[in-house]
Amino acid sequence: MTDAPLFSNDSRPSAITLSNYIDGSWVPPSSGTYSDVINPATGEVYAVCPNSSLADADAAVASAKAAFWSWRSTPLPERVTMMFEFRQKMIDATDQLAEAITKEHGKTLREAKDELVRTLQYVEDACTVTQTMKGSFTGDIAHGVDEYTIREPLGVFLVLPPFNFPAMISTYFVWAVACGNTTVIKPSSPCPVTTHLIVKLAEECGFPPGVINIVNGGGGAIGDHLVTHPDVAGVSFVGSSKVGLHIYAAACAKGKRAQVQGGAKNHVLVMDDAVMDDSVKNVVSSCFGHVGERCFAVSNILVVESIYDEFKERFIAAAKQLRLGDGMDPATTLGPVVSTKALNALHGMIERAVDEGATLLLDGRNPQVEGLPNGAFLGPTILEAQLGMHIWEEEAFGPVRCLMKVKDLGEAVEIVNQSPYGHTAVIYTENGSYARSFANRVNTGQVGINIGTPAPIAFYPVGGRKLSFFGSTRGRAADAIDFYTDKKVVVSRWLNKSGLGAEAEAEAPVWSPAAGLW
Repeated sequence: MTDAPLFSNDSRPSAITLSNYIDGSWVPPSSGTYSDVINPATGEVYAVCPNSSLADADAAVASAKAAFWSWRSTPLPERVTMMFEFRQKMIDATDQLAEAITKEHGKTLREAKDELVRTLQYVEDACTVTQTMKGSFTGDIAHGVDEYTIREPLGVFLVLPPFNFPAMISTYFVWAVACGNTTVIKPSSPCPVTTHLIVKLAEECGFPPGVINIVNGGGGAIGDHLVTHPDVAGVSFVGSSKVGLHIYAAACAKGKRAQVQGGAKNHVLVMDDAVMDDSVKNVVSSCFGHVGERCFAVSNILVVESIYDEFKERFIAAAKQLRLGDGMDPATTLGPVVSTKALNALHGMIERAVDEGATLLLDGRNPQVEGLPNGAFLGPTILEAQLGMHIWEEEAFGPVRCLMKVKDLGEAVEIVNQSPYGHTAVIYTENGSYARSFANRVNTGQVGINIGTPAPIAFYPVGGRKLSFFGSTRGRAADAIDFYTDKKVVVSRWLNKSGLGAEAEAEAPVWSPAAGLW
């Protein structure tokens, strides 16, 4: 990627002005209006993003629909060749992409580059569609009759990524496109810049106009319009459970495919035989990495009573060592939350927790970050809480975490399973029996054993249970291929002379449509 500006800067001299990307062109919104994208560390305007209209959304879907058949008919190896080129362009643009992630989200530059490593793995997995899209074939299921399946793309897919991983989740589109579908992406309003840069890289690879489209902003009305649009075949969403359930219901009511990943309230259990130093370090990373704004983050920490006091003391001490600051500063280990609105919501959750009787062990509110008076900063916040408290039951999307003492593994499993969420659960132990029992008994989509953030690699599926996931096929890997394609079964019999001879052909069974038999 060159150093030249990718988008116009007409609106504000110091801010990037983003555009919609429709039918291969970067175009302004028909409304002519924009919303600010704020750098949460500085409080300054980083970019301005279009407020799109329903007409803009319709134009994007129409473009994708028009491009579908030609793209679907493009030989699979040619589609994959573009994917390989796209991968290389992303590698070359790592620094620029990481800077965009940090400036619009707030996470550290190192965390942004870690996100891009995973993003590249998604592209690499999508490059394997020459294998994963293979069908099946059975010859001679009857005399002269063969049967086989083929995987077919379905049309236009909508991708609705969240703000917390603006590169990684936006790039879910690679599986859809590699399979021969076309796409419309509606980036998260707080963090749209990274998505635009990624699509700009795809444009440079020669993806035909209409295969990838972006429609920005517009609030929930645009999202609802796209989800229920008659020319959209399916939707992939990652975000809160409340919004996810709404999207899932709306899509299914219109007969569409929906792959919806919701919120989480993840628990970790620290057993008395855990390696203390490693466990504390790993749990702190899981709790506060990426500003705590990730669905795999540990939220509730369960510690067996015999080691509870020691773990609590070490955990608080380690959390205090995190350094707040601008994610662009190499010394920073905890950046700001994504926005002032998010910060205020977290303050409200902390205040409610204290009112409900939780003990505030470490208060991260109102920190003084030198040189950044307008940043949305919240230091690590740790509470002792109990079942039934709002802070224990509901997701705090930021660096706010809970501690609780438990008697044993059995009590911990009961606590994990009472949660309405079922995303991830983690155990720290050196006892194989404990680990096996925990993994078998917790009702979650992912389990970590001495791994605080057990996010599956790209070639494994990801998803939760209960309120953490709605749908039948998870994201990524083979599940993504199942979601973005449909199996067509073909039963064939050729009626020309087969070389068997007239007598043998006369004896061959004949297909009877009425009976469904040969």
